[in-house]
Amino acid sequence: MSSQVSVYFIGAGPGALDLLTVRAWKIIQEADLILCADSLVNPRIAELAKPGAQMLGSARMALEEVTELMVKTAREGRLVARVHSGDPSIYGAIGEQMHALAEAGIGFAVVPGVSSLFGAAAALGVELTIPQVSQTVIVTRAEGRTGVPERERLRDLARHQSTMAVFLSVGMVEKVVGELTEGGYPWDTPAAVVYRATWPEQLVMRGTISEIASAVRAAGISRQALILVGEALRPQELGHGSPRSRLYSPDFRHSYRGGADEKA
Repeated sequence: MSSQVSVYFIGAGPGALDLLTVRAWKIIQEADLILCADSLVNPRIAELAKPGAQMLGSARMALEEVTELMVKTAREGRLVARVHSGDPSIYGAIGEQMHALAEAGIGFAVVPGVSSLFGAAAALGVELTIPQVSQTVIVTRAEGRTGVPERERLRDLARHQSTMAVFLSVGMVEKVVGELTEGGYPWDTPAAVVYRATWPEQLVMRGTISEIASAVRAAGISRQALILVGEALRPQELGHGSPRSRLYSPDFRHSYRGGADEKA
């Protein structure tokens, strides 16, 4: 693979244009070809393109068409911005694209982005890792047309009862609920669905696992939404005795702060 970077895989964030990273913003402004996952990426990215830049959507393209176009553009000495939604390392399907570029000797790099998981958490106003409640976040999906390894079935992951984010599965929400409860989540476990997090049309639905499927169906949502479950979603009482991180405890010593018994 060439050491010169000709193709950048860019995470465009969950939707809001100002959640692009500064690095992503600059590369898009310099790119000669901006190739977007168009149904998921904010179309206002076109406003950042320089005069004469080509912007194309990839939703109707097969992998071979996408990689052929990137290789051709790179060999012409032009810069490619391959723009994916969220962070491209999470369900971005970039592995196969990078493999094709490597085989063709084209240099590439990845620019991380804000995942829709974090856009959804912000919309809900929650911390996903509450002390004494959940210190683990499972990122997964339900099995559909794309299979999952047997050991990663929702019902098996559910036995941990940690915070779980289920991507690409809202169209199968009843199946998701069934597997989660079969695996061990109680029916009154807090649950939420966030549709198009950070977009103007963002929609937030809260409830319990027993309620969330009917809420999704009533709203008519079948895609572009994230399902979250777990006790970390339960509204916390911010008073005496509520879970507290050790990090800011007065008796917690670390390299920047002594314990309560040390004088400043």
